[in-house]
Amino acid sequence: MSTPETARPPVPPFTAETAARKARRAEDAWNSRDPERVSLAYTPDSQWRNRAEYLTGRRTIIEFLTRKWGRELEYRLIKEVWAFSDNRIAVRFAYEWRDDSGQWFRSFGNENWEFDAHGLMRLRIASINDLPISDDARLFDWPLGRRPDDHPGLSQLGL
Repeated sequence: MSTPETARPPVPPFTAETAARKARRAEDAWNSRDPERVSLAYTPDSQWRNRAEYLTGRRTIIEFLTRKWGRELEYRLIKEVWAFSDNRIAVRFAYEWRDDSGQWFRSFGNENWEFDAHGLMRLRIASINDLPISDDARLFDWPLGRRPDDHPGLSQLGL
């Protein structure tokens, strides 16, 4: 259970502004590719469905993300709020990565998030599809790390 000391603002209930801020903070954390940092946004007993994999708890999340970023190289992600209400946010996202053979992919998906009163995510349901792309089809070309503020988002990129 989270406490006010472990709060991760913004906290519910969400507005359009706070939902967008929450999604951007999640995007920034995931673009760090730091499993420990990312895990702190989730309740200690957070439950996930990621594709067909089911996870429970921060330790499992850290192990999952370590594996993920070990095979999804040069990972760059953009998230965009689709809808929100009270303590829930739905986002759509896309990320680009390459495998160890050099093949690039664009992965598209949707996530449903549910938060506790202190802004920690207690439930994450993600559906994701992968599309092989050529190097010249890549759209996410900023240096690894946080997406620059002036880089277009998903809607501006036509995704």
